[in-house]
Amino acid sequence: MSGAHPPLTCKHVKQILKNLGFSPRPSKGTSHEQWVKTDNNKFYKVTVDCPKAPFSQDLISSMANQAGVTKSAFYKALHD
Repeated sequence: MSGAHPPLTCKHVKQILKNLGFSPRPSKGTSHEQWVKTDNNKFYKVTVDCPKAPFSQDLISSMANQAGVTKSAFYKALHD
């Protein structure tokens, strides 16, 4: 784990997704939350499983990929 990519909590990931323009879908009674966004006619859906927080680097990479951004851009969005 590097200082550039520290572990993220569920609160951090939700803030990142809000900053990237995502909004939460209504909950379906599971621990998985879905965040969605449409950008340039492309639909993005990110699945967040808060009980797995703090998230591993693999899960963070997966969520960044689902959001259509690089891992670095995902972390940068926390402070935007």
